[in-house]
Amino acid sequence: MIHPRIISRIVGILLLIEAAIMFLCGIIPLLMTQDDLFGFIAASLVAAVSGMACLLAGKKARYYQELMTRRDGYIIVASCWVIFSLFGCLPYFFSGYIPSFTDAFFETMSGFTTTGSTIIPDVEIIPNGLLFWRSLTQWIGGLGIVFFTVAVLPVFGMGDVQLFAAEATGPTRNKLHPRITVSGRWILSVYLFITIGCAVCLKLCGMSLFDSINHALCTAATGGFSTRNASIAYYASPAIEYVITLFMFISGTNYGLLFFATVKGRVGKMADDTEFHWYLCITLVFTAIVAISLLASGQYELTDSVRNALFHVTAIITTTGFTTTDYTAWPPFIWMILGLCMYFGGCAGSTSGGVKSIRVAILFKSMRNEIERILHPNAVLPVRINGKVIPPQARQSVLTFSIFFLALVFFGWFFYIAIGLDITDAYGTSISCLSNVGLTIGDHGCNIPWDNMPAIGKWFSTLLMLVGRLEVFAVLLLFSPSFWKHY
Repeated sequence: MIHPRIISRIVGILLLIEAAIMFLCGIIPLLMTQDDLFGFIAASLVAAVSGMACLLAGKKARYYQELMTRRDGYIIVASCWVIFSLFGCLPYFFSGYIPSFTDAFFETMSGFTTTGSTIIPDVEIIPNGLLFWRSLTQWIGGLGIVFFTVAVLPVFGMGDVQLFAAEATGPTRNKLHPRITVSGRWILSVYLFITIGCAVCLKLCGMSLFDSINHALCTAATGGFSTRNASIAYYASPAIEYVITLFMFISGTNYGLLFFATVKGRVGKMADDTEFHWYLCITLVFTAIVAISLLASGQYELTDSVRNALFHVTAIITTTGFTTTDYTAWPPFIWMILGLCMYFGGCAGSTSGGVKSIRVAILFKSMRNEIERILHPNAVLPVRINGKVIPPQARQSVLTFSIFFLALVFFGWFFYIAIGLDITDAYGTSISCLSNVGLTIGDHGCNIPWDNMPAIGKWFSTLLMLVGRLEVFAVLLLFSPSFWKHY
């Protein structure tokens, strides 16, 4: 069964939260006497009125665990990303800085899904209030709109389990506490700690206070929006690059592991984690390959080769998308390696996108077992992660996800070619949107000129971003006729 009143009530609460956040963002243009104040006031009023209407429509909803179903959870999660983006784009639209609603929605969906692709050709002319809202959309979307709300408001009662099941990423679920609300608050506290720590370090390295806060929000969210057109290259500071590299890597780590390591002091749990081993090894191996290739090309000295390789490999594997240079000007072998990195992603339970290291580990272990089974047909060859046997259903889910992911990459590739992109730009754009990277590969360098893309391409791109952020199944389920049948 699907319960429209419960869905309406929860969407209404989320819209009121968004309205309050946008209203508070209006303090920045008010203090700095900038002209984007009207955009925030108008947007917050529209969102607040719409939220109240949804609350009234669902005022008779009852909050019992047996009433709220997994179907409700999936509908709420998918619809909230779309609705948050629809209302979240209004400050850009009403202020006139992004006069096209399509472009404003694209920018907002790119923010909430932490993709980092931007429609704005010159971000440095955008007022500080809109820049902060732009960064804040990534920070809110980093841990997930619904998950963020569950951590803050226990208003969902026992139903938050269904929301968590629909929102959480990865093939496994690791609870930190029997109550989802408590787990959410613990993870949110780690998220806040990383964000504040990153902002402080960036300020100490020479960034302005405003820039350090914005970049910290986007680094913790592995989003990649910057307040500068040249991204991190604007600062020409190795210290800033190393700080951002460190915090990108941390943010790509499972937040449950980070909680045990920082709050509980159980660092050994991280050291023994299979997924973290794969995440660390993939990052180091690709960094070494790129650094050696850069050094061999003669473009950089040893130190600069290592720094550039480490920064860009980490930025792409964690799907953050910051840059210090146009890596497509490097030898083709290197940017093809970086293009491969776009698939992997960080750890499950982190803010990064992509396939996730846990799936990569399960896939490779399953492939190894199949080879062994050819030699020893009667052998029992389980796949173990952290010493536990992965059940066949989980392995099947990983394989299915991987096939769907690749199929969507190719479908997007064909679609972008059909609307006029060349073959390399089309491929780079497809994997960039689906993995929520923001960067791409092709003739236009790291970022394609989104403002020249047809409107249908922009709307399709936002769909790919949403599908990638919700890990394919949560969105594709809504297109299944059986999902809407009543039982």
